[in-house]
Amino acid sequence: MGMIVDQVYQFKKKYPFTVAWRLKRNATIVEKHLNPDEKVLYAFPAQKSNQPLQIFHTCVVALTNRRILIGRDRVVVGYFLDAITPDMFNDLKVVAGLLWGRVLIDTIREHVVLSHLDKKSLDEIETAITTHMMEEKKKYNSYKNN
Repeated sequence: MGMIVDQVYQFKKKYPFTVAWRLKRNATIVEKHLNPDEKVLYAFPAQKSNQPLQIFHTCVVALTNRRILIGRDRVVVGYFLDAITPDMFNDLKVVAGLLWGRVLIDTIREHVVLSHLDKKSLDEIETAITTHMMEEKKKYNSYKNN
C-alpha cells in the first residue's frame, strides 16, 4: 500500500480546499481491488454526493490504465466500490461554483457526481480523465471491431 494514498495526499496538498478526510482508509479500498496488471495513473479525493451540504461521503478516485475506480470506506462496517470501464464512459461535465467545483461523469447506467473539489483542480481532473478514457475507448472499439 502507499502509491494511491501518496498521490491523494499530494493532490490534497496541492489543492487544500478540497473537502476530504479518512483518505488512507478510502485509498486502501481502491488498492485492494486493483488487478495485478493495473497501474494507477492519477488519484484524487472527493465527495461522492450531489448534495451541497453533504460532506460525509469522502471517496478516493483512481484513474488506472484499465478503468476508473471509486472507493469509499463505510464508518462502521464494509465499503463501497464503483468501477467505470471505458466502454461504459459517455461524457464528463465540470461545474465550478462559488467555493468548490463538481465533476459529473456520465456513464451508460448512471451519473457519478464528485463534489467539493477545489476549483483550481477542475482543469487537471478533467484533462486526466477525458484524455485517458477517450484513448482507452478507441482501443476498446478497435478491439471489438476486429
